[in-house]
Amino acid sequence: MHTSNHGGSNAEMFGALLRFFRERSGLSQEALGAKIGFSKSQVAMVERGARPPKGTFVARADEALGAQGALIAAGATLRTSHLASWFEEFAEVETRSCARHEYETHAVPGLLQTEEHARAVFTNHHPSLDDEQIEGRVAARLERQALLTRRPAPDIGFVLELHPLVRPIGGSQVRRRQLLHILDIAQLRNVQIQVMAPDRTTHAGLNGPFVLLETADRNRLAYVEGQSGSFFVSEQPDLGDMFGKYGILRAQALSPEASMKLIEEVAEKE
Repeated sequence: MHTSNHGGSNAEMFGALLRFFRERSGLSQEALGAKIGFSKSQVAMVERGARPPKGTFVARADEALGAQGALIAAGATLRTSHLASWFEEFAEVETRSCARHEYETHAVPGLLQTEEHARAVFTNHHPSLDDEQIEGRVAARLERQALLTRRPAPDIGFVLELHPLVRPIGGSQVRRRQLLHILDIAQLRNVQIQVMAPDRTTHAGLNGPFVLLETADRNRLAYVEGQSGSFFVSEQPDLGDMFGKYGILRAQALSPEASMKLIEEVAEKE
């Protein structure tokens, strides 16, 4: 088991490297932006590590500044800077996973959120975020959802409590569209979504939410997230216990078919 609560990011290191090559070339942020087709503010945000470089930014900057591939190499290892620093390590492992299973109690999982639901979540974040941070985090969340349709397709499962599905985050219409989106995702052959039977008097997940990951080389990890940090569970017997717990939760939850019927009923109650 190890804690993940580290500061800094690859985006900040890339930004420092970009600034070094820009200043060595005697160019202002505005001048570099003009040469590579980006605005001064976009260059500034990348240098601060506040926004990851998009599209052709890295390749054009490397050529314009004579970096001889240094910026391209650094850019290849970038993780999205808008992710919280303590979440970045998980997000990196997640991209390499061949299986991912999640039990969630209080929120619609990020992989299932619509853009408008995610924006409502980050708009009400505490401490508050500015517009740029909100849009950056929304974009980062949507980019992570590529895992759902990646090839080769990973095995993905969710066991959800009913509560986060009925809370009208963003308003009743946003909630309805969110539920319809979940129903659409459930049609993917590699995704299984189950709702915990709401009338159960107890179940195996009362200690809280968690995510299980299995990488292509068959390494297994469990991930537990808290208010301001997170930790991986990577040692036995705790790791095996959590995988066993998820198996019990799947058995205690409604079937995927009954779960979809329940979500449809909740969506229609408007």
